[in-house]
Amino acid sequence: ADVSLIGPMPTPAIAYLTHTLRADAGIVISASHNPYYDNGIKFFDRQGKKLADEIELEIEAQLDETMACLDSDRLGKATRIGDAPGRYIEFCKATVPRGFTLRGMRIVLDCAHGATYHIAPEVFTELGAKVVAIGADPDGLNINDGVGSTHPELLQARVIEEKADLGIALDGDGDRVLLVDANGRLVDGDDILYVIARARLREKTLRGNVVGTLMTNLGLELALRELGVGLDRTDVGDRYIIERLLQNQWNLGGEPSGHIICLDRTSTGDGIISALQVIAEVAQTGQPLDELVNGVEKCPQILINVSLGNAIARDVMQLEAVMAAVRDAEADLGAEGRVLLRPSGTEPLIRVMVEGTRSEQVERLSRQIADVVSASVS
Repeated sequence: ADVSLIGPMPTPAIAYLTHTLRADAGIVISASHNPYYDNGIKFFDRQGKKLADEIELEIEAQLDETMACLDSDRLGKATRIGDAPGRYIEFCKATVPRGFTLRGMRIVLDCAHGATYHIAPEVFTELGAKVVAIGADPDGLNINDGVGSTHPELLQARVIEEKADLGIALDGDGDRVLLVDANGRLVDGDDILYVIARARLREKTLRGNVVGTLMTNLGLELALRELGVGLDRTDVGDRYIIERLLQNQWNLGGEPSGHIICLDRTSTGDGIISALQVIAEVAQTGQPLDELVNGVEKCPQILINVSLGNAIARDVMQLEAVMAAVRDAEADLGAEGRVLLRPSGTEPLIRVMVEGTRSEQVERLSRQIADVVSASVS
């Protein structure tokens, strides 16, 4: 295979460049939102879309097979694409209306010491904003270390200190984003989805329902309903959101963690582009960020992680005592809440989530279920 190397770049930039350079595949080495020692590999197909689960499993299976090597005269060539950053910066800027400007806006930008460190500041500066960059000094080991979308506390404090209009927290590979309003309040993925959905409605470009996950707050579902928009839920994971969007030819979905999918702008989750869609709405409406998210009233939601020890999650979740505890909680909540039990994808845990309209009830029911699960595995 011939390989085009582009150096450190955000994951969504690889998706874009794979498609526009007509490559057969895109490959990223990335810790995503995790510490450096959790580096993994992400793949994109020639359209810049993530691979299906079955294809990834097939690749993993082949890793266990004996590898055959060709003679060196039959190997592909490696070249470097020097203008890759510039290409992607221009693509990001093209996702907002022509003539759009951030002139007069002060933004604090947290790059999580990750792959956006040399990209995101340029995007927002070239659009006219005064940018205060933090978390923009990667050394290969400090990615996501106390900064970025998984640790927004530093950004929240800095927005207030700088008297900024808002703050942007990206994760290490740039496919997630959270925002901070001028008061230092965190604006999560559910809030971001609401702002973009309302903007697309006004523009008459929203297609179908908005897609969320099992973790999407009930408050967003109710807020979208007020706008006349439905919410479809998938399993947790941006790949499942994209699958649902493509199946129905819809164009907007996302997760509370900040994975936002705008298929009318790009083929995968992109933190820079998602932030731009919200900031464009701030600029065009003249409303500050805190006012734009006022329509979403979050419902109390409690998540408790219960250690499994040596037990198997599926077996525990099918125990009669556990199922009875869930049924009792659902009956208590009625139509004003949800109960969700799901195994962690990376740790020996069962996650117990209860959501409703009353904090006391949610706390009580989540603890009751967690106690039953814990007793079942002890």
